[in-house]
Amino acid sequence: MSRALAGSGTRVRRRTRKRRGPGAIALQIVKWLAIAALFAILLFAGIVAGIVASYSRNLPDINRMADYQPSRSTQVYARDGELLANLYRENRTWVGIAKIPIPVREAFIATEDAHFYQHHGVDFYGIARAVVADWSHKQFQGASTITQQLARGLFLSSEVSYSRKIQEALLAMEIERYYTKDEILERYLNLIYFGSGAYGVEAAAHTYFGTDVRRLTLGQAAMLAGLPAAPSDYSPYVNLAHAKERQHHVLERMADAGFISRAKADAAEAAPLALVGERPQGLTSYRFPWFTTFATHQVESQFGSRATFEGGLQVYTTLDPRIQTIAQSAVDWGIASAVSEGIGAHQGALVAIRPSTGEILAMVGGAGPFSLKNQFNRAWQARRQPGSSFKTYVYTAAIDAGRPPTAVVDDAPVSYPMGDGTRWAPMDDDFRFLGPITLRYALAQSRNVVAVKLAQDLGVDRVIEYAKRMGVTAALDPTLSLALGSSGVSPLDQAVGYATLANQGIHIPPSAIRLVRDTLGTPVLDNTYPQQTEVVSAGTAYIVTSMLQSVINEGTGYPNAQIGRPAAGKTGTTSSFRDAWFVGYTPDLVAAVWIGNDNYARMNESYGGNIPARIWARFMKAALAKTPKHEFAYPSGEVRKVRLCETGKPEYFLTGTEPGHGCGYDYAVPSRHRRAQVPVPAAAPAAPVAAVQQPAIPPPVKPLTPAPDTIGDGQVQAPLTDPTTAP
Repeated sequence: MSRALAGSGTRVRRRTRKRRGPGAIALQIVKWLAIAALFAILLFAGIVAGIVASYSRNLPDINRMADYQPSRSTQVYARDGELLANLYRENRTWVGIAKIPIPVREAFIATEDAHFYQHHGVDFYGIARAVVADWSHKQFQGASTITQQLARGLFLSSEVSYSRKIQEALLAMEIERYYTKDEILERYLNLIYFGSGAYGVEAAAHTYFGTDVRRLTLGQAAMLAGLPAAPSDYSPYVNLAHAKERQHHVLERMADAGFISRAKADAAEAAPLALVGERPQGLTSYRFPWFTTFATHQVESQFGSRATFEGGLQVYTTLDPRIQTIAQSAVDWGIASAVSEGIGAHQGALVAIRPSTGEILAMVGGAGPFSLKNQFNRAWQARRQPGSSFKTYVYTAAIDAGRPPTAVVDDAPVSYPMGDGTRWAPMDDDFRFLGPITLRYALAQSRNVVAVKLAQDLGVDRVIEYAKRMGVTAALDPTLSLALGSSGVSPLDQAVGYATLANQGIHIPPSAIRLVRDTLGTPVLDNTYPQQTEVVSAGTAYIVTSMLQSVINEGTGYPNAQIGRPAAGKTGTTSSFRDAWFVGYTPDLVAAVWIGNDNYARMNESYGGNIPARIWARFMKAALAKTPKHEFAYPSGEVRKVRLCETGKPEYFLTGTEPGHGCGYDYAVPSRHRRAQVPVPAAAPAAPVAAVQQPAIPPPVKPLTPAPDTIGDGQVQAPLTDPTTAP
């Protein structure tokens, strides 16, 4: 019985095993596979979470994005608003999203991230689409969203790796949590590179089409939207055919996205692009580069290199484009004249200043066009001997010390001991000595001995003090030869020094900058009211000016420096004929002119009263063509005008230094005044004249230089055609 029962149990168990057929086995397998899959998913999730946690700890702080200040280009403008230069390390002009037209935004969205407004930083559908396209060898499609590209540009490197892609995706999702879509798009459009040195859509619009982003056509916007993927390949300046293909692709994407119709896409593709052409980069791209490079130097000195080239400043300069053009034409004409006349001068410079404000209206640093081989700015970087044009400072010190223009100095041989045991004897180029002559005549005829004697009597240190106070910045050697211009100065120095006289003794530091604003439009430098310092009295300035008028009317500047209106000036010629100058002014404008050679080669008897005076006169006539003529302001409270009985000519004296008796009384000269005039009391009865030695005035020396705009052999003169206007 027990066997039967045992056998029966065995049969039951066998029957049970038979019931577990193939379906049960499959179910069991599925069950175990599900468990394994769950564990795999959990493991994968854990791994992903670990990776995310690991990379999240090393992610940059996106709060930096709020404070991020990208490099922005600085714009430099002339006084009439003309753009002179963009200063940058990255050519970028930031523009708000509200100023970027919607079609321009849509062109970039359609091309770079069609689901920009739907995803949260990472477009998983786009990733899948890119994988499929790559697997099926279709046209490559980028998987990075605009937000990812922004994250990469702001925080990451361009390294191609899985770790960088993970960080990029994490950063993109984090950015989307804190910034709106428009804020993200604005930053993206202002940061990306478009080729040809342009960063951001505004700079790109100007670089390729010469216009603001808000004025772009649909076709132009489509071409710009196609550039960031490969600027060097798709640039219209590199390969226009490739650029047009890329434009077609962008327009197709815009049509696919429903932003525009097919007909509108076709019309935009067929429309002309109006490319402005690739422009020079760097210094050669500047408008009026002689002036603009100097203005840039001033901005950099004031604000530093980083603010100048990355700070996005707006710089409004003092440059007058009309006067600058006239100045360049005058210098080029003068050097061409020097070459044609065999004078042997091949370079020149000119600086023009408004004396009442210190504004530099024009600066020409060389003859011919500015280039990488001709960029040395002789107007402010060169230090050349000023010759007799430096005598103005000697005579200013003498007049300010109380010496009248009628004071007599003996133009006779004299010598001075030198440090090496020899003696130095100043001479004039005509090898003559004129005997006792007045200071006025000595300055008009530029007599060297008189200037040296004055410097010795005054003290060389005092002469240097006056030159420095009036605006000369160059180092000056404290020797007697300084009176004849032995120490090098720049044309800018000379223009500033003479501007002090033109401004009635008030010195104003020269400036090429009127106003500077930061990126918010806040003024950070305003020269509307420049610093003014009275360095000599108005009376002294007026008397020296009247003496310098004699230089033009009857001295070494006659007749080449005459311009048909009241003007004062001084010639300058070095004994070696390596430098020739003319520095002169009216009440409205000061200009300093220099000619010579960069290698200091000797010119052929080039006097300051010749080519430099002719350049100066040509420039002044044209620059002041629309300015009314008027006299220099007469400071009646500080100056007395007396008619000399011996000569019958009027002369000017500082009040208290006039002779006790004259043949006339002073009177005010009609003029425009900036200073309040002190009433002149009624003249007292004339006192007897003190005995004064009256010098014998030699007859005027006949000028050796031809009249302006002429050429000849010294005997016969003929009109000289202006090479800039000749057909």
